[in-house]
Amino acid sequence: MLALGLDGVVIATPSALHAEQSIAALNAGAAVFCQKPLARTAAEVQSVLDAAQRNDRLLGVDLSYRHTAAMQAVREQVGSGALGHVFAADLTFHNAYGPGAGWFWDPALSGGGCLIDLGVHLVDLALWMFDFPEVTSATASLFRDGRPLQPNEVEDYAVGTLQVATGATVRIACSWNLSAGTDAVIEAKFFGSQGGAAMRNVDGSFFDFTAERYEGRNTSTLTTPPDEWGARAAADWVRTLAGGGRFAESTTGLLDSARALDRLYGRS
Repeated sequence: MLALGLDGVVIATPSALHAEQSIAALNAGAAVFCQKPLARTAAEVQSVLDAAQRNDRLLGVDLSYRHTAAMQAVREQVGSGALGHVFAADLTFHNAYGPGAGWFWDPALSGGGCLIDLGVHLVDLALWMFDFPEVTSATASLFRDGRPLQPNEVEDYAVGTLQVATGATVRIACSWNLSAGTDAVIEAKFFGSQGGAAMRNVDGSFFDFTAERYEGRNTSTLTTPPDEWGARAAADWVRTLAGGGRFAESTTGLLDSARALDRLYGRS
């Protein structure tokens, strides 16, 4: 396939293959759009970034929640200063059923459990919201079937805290198969000295989101569904590629998030 001289390649294989296949495509001169996570560790992510830079090729990752209208509205609230100094964030992704494919449960293939599968979105959204500041500390507790995680297992529940250089404390929680009372709980809440703003899913949906502004006990609505956001990350990559986009336009924050995940897993 790579011998055909393709403009770009989409990679949607098990996580253990992402880095190797991305590097092969980039070395062949193709741009890459990869499913999350880009790789299992920060070291693997760095190797992909090195290949993208060496070959000056566009690299995109399907961090799709950035592209929802709700998350964009929350980012505008934070970025405009409307919330004042944002000092805290709470992000959640509970999936009431776990992945069906067996490779998700093999740490050698997946690189981890719900934290790298779902928590990668939470870490990315939190750091993206603050324009990828330095993470000064990171701690997490990982569980499997309600008990602390054992070697050679992957977690089905994770809770963690990141301290970032802006002074904000970020708390994340994610799970597979949690008795959440609905299909999914997906939220990203940011609290500042002059108010709060949040993205949250509606009625347990994986696809419908609303954005809200909080002032004391009062809530106002910023956005409501429907919002056809599902393919926006890929569409943005295609538009950038068609416009001649190369490496310099494509990789902001990928290594930052991977390093934060490594720290939450205790790998660094």
